Amino acid sequence: MIFTMRALKTSAVAGVIEALLMVALVAVVLSMVQLIYIPDIMEQREAEHMDEVSNQFSYLKSMTDIQTVTEADAPMFTMITLGCEKLPYFVTVSSYGEVQIIEDGETKIVADEGQPTEQSMTINSLEYTAENIYFVRQTYALEGGGIFVKQPTGNSTVRADPPVYIIDKTVPDIVEIYFNLTKYVSYKNRSHLSGLSKCFIRTNYSHTEQIIDDYEVVWDIKIYTAYPHAWQDSLNDTIGDYVDVSLTTDGESDEFIVLIESTEKPIHLFASETVIYTQIGHGWIK
Repeated sequence: MIFTMRALKTSAVAGVIEALLMVALVAVVLSMVQLIYIPDIMEQREAEHMDEVSNQFSYLKSMTDIQTVTEADAPMFTMITLGCEKLPYFVTVSSYGEVQIIEDGETKIVADEGQPTEQSMTINSLEYTAENIYFVRQTYALEGGGIFVKQPTGNSTVRADPPVYIIDKTVPDIVEIYFNLTKYVSYKNRSHLSGLSKCFIRTNYSHTEQIIDDYEVVWDIKIYTAYPHAWQDSLNDTIGDYVDVSLTTDGESDEFIVLIESTEKPIHLFASETVIYTQIGHGWIK
């Protein structure tokens, strides 16, 4: 009888130990999944989200390009996915996004800066910033009609060139540079939205205005922007065969673009802006 009781106690203790070992094994497996695989899965989800945002920005640019060409004030709508949802049942964090119109920026084009005949125009940007947790944080910007991407480290890059082009005339012997840039103006104070949801952006054409008309550049053209490396790459590709495009600094940390003639042909500058009224957020106001 005593041996039977001892056997039962031993069997019960073995069952408890076995259960504890099973719980420990499950905990180890879940910990490995949480620490190794879940971050990789979330990084992939955020990377796919950034690809989605890239496509949405390309679509937004195409819509504003159509409005600029047709000069039609009929509204068009584009969707931007702001954030990336966390995974259920696991310890993960949602990544939020923010889209806004930067109307008080310092992006500008200046010809013969500091001279009595100085010519200038300002442009702004529509920016989306992804506060990614697992993937690298990125900012997408529609500036002047081009698409630029910036990360916390490294140089900015260009995804779509702004509308800048050259007409090389033989008679008269000049080089004409045309900046046909887009300006995004907020309407009814609908200029900002952040969160996780899908954001709708309503745009409609307002007007096109010639800011600089056939100005003969004496010294140089400077472009001040938050995306100098991207602008330099774009301009080198589009007009680099006709003018010298360089990146310089004023002795501080800010960099800017300088355009000067690379041949004996003088540069004549034309710059126009197309104003696109923009509302950010659900619903729209007439």
